[in-house]
Amino acid sequence: MADRVTVIGWDGSPLTAAARSALSAATLVAGAAHHLALPEVPPTAERIRLGSLGLAARRIAGHRGTAVVFADGDPGFFGVVRTLRAPEHGLEVEVVPAVSAVAAAFARAGMPWDDAQVVVAHPRTLRRAVNVCRAHAKVAVLTSPGAGPAELALLLDGVHRTFVVCEELGTDREQVSVLTSDKAADHSWRDPNVVIVIGGGGQAPTADTGWLLGQSAAQSGERGWARPQPDAGEGESAQLRAAQLARLGPRTGDLVWDIGAGSGGVAVDAAVLGAAVIAVDADPHACERVTAAARKRGVQLQVVVGRAPHVLENLPEPDVVRVGGGGAEVVAAVADRRPERIVSHASTRDEAEAIGRVLTEHGYALECALLQSVALDPRTWAEQDRSVVFLLSAQRPVTR
Repeated sequence: MADRVTVIGWDGSPLTAAARSALSAATLVAGAAHHLALPEVPPTAERIRLGSLGLAARRIAGHRGTAVVFADGDPGFFGVVRTLRAPEHGLEVEVVPAVSAVAAAFARAGMPWDDAQVVVAHPRTLRRAVNVCRAHAKVAVLTSPGAGPAELALLLDGVHRTFVVCEELGTDREQVSVLTSDKAADHSWRDPNVVIVIGGGGQAPTADTGWLLGQSAAQSGERGWARPQPDAGEGESAQLRAAQLARLGPRTGDLVWDIGAGSGGVAVDAAVLGAAVIAVDADPHACERVTAAARKRGVQLQVVVGRAPHVLENLPEPDVVRVGGGGAEVVAAVADRRPERIVSHASTRDEAEAIGRVLTEHGYALECALLQSVALDPRTWAEQDRSVVFLLSAQRPVTR
């Protein structure tokens, strides 16, 4: 095992005395090509070009001597420190930090970033990173080859955002470009880069939001969800919406389809919970109500006017779907896209059985409940409204 491992963050600034001291004693140095080319790297030290962090960590763990690992920015912020400290490697590390690439990018843009979401985009996580960009007005994306500004822009098709692309921060080739997302896909970008994704019509953060990183205006607004709505349509009781949201479980990184969005209650609440949302309705007036409700709550969502199932063909792949209208035909079209969860409801047993049959035929595990809710006047305890509805929720089996 290495006698000592020092991780040095590098942001383009001259190396600190602590970093130079660690380097002078190093018998092994790991880093990217521009790190290994630094004049302070001892000529006699073994050099490892960082590719697979796990492989590098194993080589460092087996090295007899003093090791230094270079990383761009702050190595403790989505960086190599987590990999090196993994139990299977058994390494104890000392860290010489630097300004993180995210902090540097926002500094170049002249913007605060305590209200920003920060995500890492690899080819395997790119879709979830894009969903965060759909859902939030300010996102910093730490990119990687195959999951850069062009790929982000392509998957954001139909959602207008502004990109601040910061290439090769801290080097003499540093460049900052500001452009709209529809232009980013036509450009070749240099790695490494950070993309700040800005846009949408949500509320600006208030003074009350300045205490928690990534806090949004929606999260600091009214408490609770599935509250009663005066403009809620048939089958949109607060109790049904609460049960649907509980079964869907929308979360950050998800894309939710709300088909037959109606007043927008489910769509807006899912957005408040951090998910990206596409609300679909055939009624243009309903779509206007959804847009107004989202603006009032300070959340980002996309509204699509059109009739399901045909309008669904060009939408990006969903994680969870609420079918608020259209019956078994729409549920079948949704199930063909294989989301993790599907929630629907029916006013009659025949309709519920038809929807349930479609879901089981598509291999989903089905749950059904008959929900009855009665609204009461608390002054007289007289009945104001009664709702009886079948709730159907289905989960795609987990494949091993």
